[in-house]
Amino acid sequence: MSKARMQLIAMAITAAVTFSGYSVDAIAASNKKVTTVMPQAGITYAMGNNQVSVSNLQQSVDEDNENNTGAGNKASSDIVESSDAIKDVTPSASTVTDKVLSDIQNATGAIIKNTAKNAEAASEDASRSEEERFKSLVIAKVYDYVNVRDLPSEQDGKIIGKLYDKSVGTFIEETDGWYKIKSGSVEGYVKAEYCVTGDDAVELAKEVGTRIATVTTTTLKVRSGPGLDETVLGLVPIEDELVVVEELDGWVKVNIEEGDGYVSTDYVTLSTEFVEAESKEEEEARLAKEKAAREAAQKAAKSGTSKSSSSSNYNSAQTYTTQSSSIGSAVAQFALQFVGNPYVYGGTSLTNGADCSGFVMSVYNNFGVSLPHSSGADRSVGAAVDGLANAQPGDIICYSGHVAIYIGNGQIVHASTAKTGIKVSDASYRSILAVRRIF
Repeated sequence: MSKARMQLIAMAITAAVTFSGYSVDAIAASNKKVTTVMPQAGITYAMGNNQVSVSNLQQSVDEDNENNTGAGNKASSDIVESSDAIKDVTPSASTVTDKVLSDIQNATGAIIKNTAKNAEAASEDASRSEEERFKSLVIAKVYDYVNVRDLPSEQDGKIIGKLYDKSVGTFIEETDGWYKIKSGSVEGYVKAEYCVTGDDAVELAKEVGTRIATVTTTTLKVRSGPGLDETVLGLVPIEDELVVVEELDGWVKVNIEEGDGYVSTDYVTLSTEFVEAESKEEEEARLAKEKAAREAAQKAAKSGTSKSSSSSNYNSAQTYTTQSSSIGSAVAQFALQFVGNPYVYGGTSLTNGADCSGFVMSVYNNFGVSLPHSSGADRSVGAAVDGLANAQPGDIICYSGHVAIYIGNGQIVHASTAKTGIKVSDASYRSILAVRRIF
């Protein structure tokens, strides 16, 4: 069979095959000049001056048929049979062998890439790259914290900060059983025996790091599956932060109040959160700020609470005095008055409807404290509390895409969903991201 026939058959195969997993790049001639662009079966060919077009191939075949009657009929029959076979059974991209792709490339000059393999390779490269980054981390593995010193010595080194348990720094060098690290604004030395790095840090980093998807659109739809045709499970406002359960191609599985759902990566930014070291100056400034905030909140609360009224049939707010209990307990008891009232996305009314952060914001507003209308932002208010075991009534309990008020005895009050409204739940019903204390 002539080269022209071989080329025509190859191009016919190329046009018939569904290249769902492959891409065909522009073909450049040896002189790099592209003269013709022809779309064929969803594949774009760019022909160079030293390449051959489909029409030229067909003309060559016709001339061969005229000059070779016997052999030409056989060749024509081969082409028809090949074409018929292709029409009857169109192989998928996954069944196209590298040999066939090589023949097509040799015959047509097309540069064919297996994009499915490329995507898999890119994913593997990203995974390897992430592991390499994790190897350069120094992660504290202690009961409370390890001191960061300005010199690699307990006698001569001055304490300049603290690296708390599961907190992370970047490895710089090792000196006589000390790791020099950079973590947040702190750069100094920690005892190596209290930390892990290298291969040991890879798996631990995956445990202590939190993969977060931050919403970048006004209202994000969380769907029951990874597709635009899937039903909407819930809505999340801009700047809220969702914990990523799983990462897929173009989608991430996240956790919200209604359960696990999927969001498009087009509308979120992904990041991994680690806790970093705190310098001595930062610790002093934080403690002073928290003390001032508590004093201001207590003063506002003791000056009296506001009375909320409504003409609806929902439970209305009553003035709640704080003389006989701590302010945190007063916050919790005030919030409990609204159990049974509705959940309204974007709402801030304790009587006519609020969403989770709107509920917390409005409850605290009654005590003279201004909080953001965002569950993600609530993770940074007040002072950090070390876990649910140390929570007190009135503390803010933060979840992925959700926030609630702790009422004691392992329970919370929160604006849950449109179906359930404001209700009481076990605080540990979902993984807790943070506990924050205002009073």
